[in-house]
Amino acid sequence: MQEYDFKAIEARWQDHWESEKTFSVTEDPARPKYYLLEMFPYPSGRIHMGHVRNYTIGDALARFKRMQGFNVLHPIGWDAFGMPAENAAIKNNSHPARWTLDNIDTMRAQLKRLGLSYDWDREIATCLPDYYKWNQWCFLKFHERGLVYRKKSIVNWCEPCQTVLANEQVVDGNCWRCDTPVVDREQDGWFFKITEYADRLLEGCKTLSGSWPEQVLTMQSNWIGKSYGAEVSFKVKDGDGSILIFTTRPDTLYGATFMVLAPEHPLTTALSRGTEQEAAVDAFVARMKRMEKKDRTAEGGEKDGVFTGAYAINPLNGEAIPVWTANFVLMDYGTGAIMSVPAHDQRDFEFAKKYDLPIRIVIEPADGNLDASALESAFVSDGAMVHSENFNGLAGDEARRAVCDHLNQNGIGKATVNFRLRDWGVSRQRYWGTPVPMILCGACGTVPVPEDQLPVVLPTDVELGDKGQSPLHTLERF
Repeated sequence: MQEYDFKAIEARWQDHWESEKTFSVTEDPARPKYYLLEMFPYPSGRIHMGHVRNYTIGDALARFKRMQGFNVLHPIGWDAFGMPAENAAIKNNSHPARWTLDNIDTMRAQLKRLGLSYDWDREIATCLPDYYKWNQWCFLKFHERGLVYRKKSIVNWCEPCQTVLANEQVVDGNCWRCDTPVVDREQDGWFFKITEYADRLLEGCKTLSGSWPEQVLTMQSNWIGKSYGAEVSFKVKDGDGSILIFTTRPDTLYGATFMVLAPEHPLTTALSRGTEQEAAVDAFVARMKRMEKKDRTAEGGEKDGVFTGAYAINPLNGEAIPVWTANFVLMDYGTGAIMSVPAHDQRDFEFAKKYDLPIRIVIEPADGNLDASALESAFVSDGAMVHSENFNGLAGDEARRAVCDHLNQNGIGKATVNFRLRDWGVSRQRYWGTPVPMILCGACGTVPVPEDQLPVVLPTDVELGDKGQSPLHTLERF
């Protein structure tokens, strides 16, 4: 049997495809168009079997469509900006630009050896000015339309490294690089107003029903997280401030027997200052910062909390109720504070049982009375309001509307819609990324760079510190 020399034959055909530009695409009105794009690879250094799997599947489809007569545009590029390259360059005592472009050269050669049918004439790299010029152009267009803005937000800060850390760079509450405890720090940043499109995104999920997996659509809908309810203000007892909460069950307000703040809420430590609970609260907050949010809020996980030493006034019945901080409340949803109604919320019920907090029935089912001392779980269904003064007997949507009307008329709350979705922060103020095309002027404030002056080119004549701090802070011309 004649031996088949794979290496020689593969190389011969690959050379032929490249010299003849076999897969370069030109306009051809006579043929239908087909655009095929796999996710661009990140130039990490070498391709692995995950790359091989992903790109050979895409290539098989591209070749199939060509055989069907389509004019197939099958481009390739490199998702080349970002922290992994910056961190790898620092670790390897290199510059991110040199590190990234060297990796692209290596991976390009490897992909070509696989014989993938890309139009290499259309190759792009997101770290090159002729590409990110259009990132900047899009940014300016978003800004023109009021869809991008600058505000202060809380970031993960490492003091020894003098840098902002992404959530994935915080390991057990410490910096991944120097193992120093991470602290919260307020910093200016740019945000895209994706919340402006929350309802449209939800409607879009509905149009995909039947063609997308229902599990994926449910995940997307839950991520957007639209909730109808009320915002209610609880005044701090013996203090000047108030605690704003969002609840989907305003009909249970009379059953609130305590409140819970997220450990990250600014009032958590402020309320405990000067009380005998101060040390316990500080220790609890520090411990929560070392935990992953998904672990804190895991289904069936242990509920854990500490009394802050403060009380707040229920605006409907005037009762002073204790304010706690607990692991299951996050700043990412609502206001970062909740009223806790243990008789009618299972999470609150478990917490109240653990810490011996009062449980008060304020919603009764149609088929009988509930006994708080005999409850084995919270009653979370709709029912008639009881022990709720003038609202007794109201049920369901009618009850919730009546309570919301009362809150609004008395200036202590209002009906509102809340979304889990948050605006997207895009400026961690690291080095290896697209420069934001805005000028921070001491006299004029924030001024967009004129379009005819794009791109704003990222300086490469910089030295990165060994701790990850951005060199742009010390580059006077930038």
